[in-house]
Amino acid sequence: MKDTRNKNDMLTKGWIVALLAFVCCALWGSAIPTIKIGYQLFDITNSDIGSQIVFAGLRFTLAGILTVLIGSIAQKQLLVPKKDEYRSVLKLCMLQTVIQYFFFYVGVAHTTGVKGSIILGTNTLIAILAASLIYHQEKLTKTKFIGCVIGFIGVFLANTSSSGIDLNFALNGEGFMFISVTSYAFSSIYLKKYSNKSNPVMLSGYQFAVGGIILFGIGLFMGGNIHNFTFLGLLILIYLAFVSAIAYSLWGILLKHNPVSKVTIYGFMNPVIGVLLSAVVLGEMQQAFCLKNMLALILVAIGIYVVNRKQKEKIYN
Repeated sequence: MKDTRNKNDMLTKGWIVALLAFVCCALWGSAIPTIKIGYQLFDITNSDIGSQIVFAGLRFTLAGILTVLIGSIAQKQLLVPKKDEYRSVLKLCMLQTVIQYFFFYVGVAHTTGVKGSIILGTNTLIAILAASLIYHQEKLTKTKFIGCVIGFIGVFLANTSSSGIDLNFALNGEGFMFISVTSYAFSSIYLKKYSNKSNPVMLSGYQFAVGGIILFGIGLFMGGNIHNFTFLGLLILIYLAFVSAIAYSLWGILLKHNPVSKVTIYGFMNPVIGVLLSAVVLGEMQQAFCLKNMLALILVAIGIYVVNRKQKEKIYN
């Protein structure tokens, strides 16, 4: 019992949360350029949404298997959901995998990369607001709100260009992207809720497996297909599955032991890291480490600090 309490205390320490959250964000950020490489290796075009969803289905099904396998080895027993946990797994798989990624893949094909990345940056703000104002899992303070705004400004800055951003709105583009980020934001809230009674690694593993199978079926129904399997392509697929398995499991563990805002605020790092890694992979080092992106990182860091600093202040109900 003592060891468990010590372990739980460690998972609430600021530097531990920051380290593990940064690992998650770095993994998620690396997925962006890796997916593009995967599309090239499997001959999946940008307009072939069906095949993209089939690809995602394979990735998440494999991620689920890896998560359950790694978790079972770590705990020296097979992770299996109990009868009363089936509903939790199904709800999570719909929010975190099926709805999020279906609307993401369709939406990203009908909007610009800049607007898509900025919309993705709103998921952290949505998660914190929903956890505070709708589900009352924590209190919304002025400091938390200001920190979220600062972090979002950093995300916005990282994805702006000299040509500016058009304000056109399409339901199957920007609308679908917003549905995707909202679904993800609510999945974080439910993952924290269910993790109070269930193993977060088990929840992540089985929701990935079920969600991946559903996505695979949807992709096939849309006429998608995966071909041109190569050894390198298989390695890419395994890496992407590993990214999801490790990142979401760590994220779930952090949510179990910390307030939603303390963890999800680090989500502002995702699009910024994605921009930097994508530029590095494409050999655009000067673009990656330009003044604009460095300032974006600083703003995100300030937002994270503001949300996580301890102080007494007025609560917003």
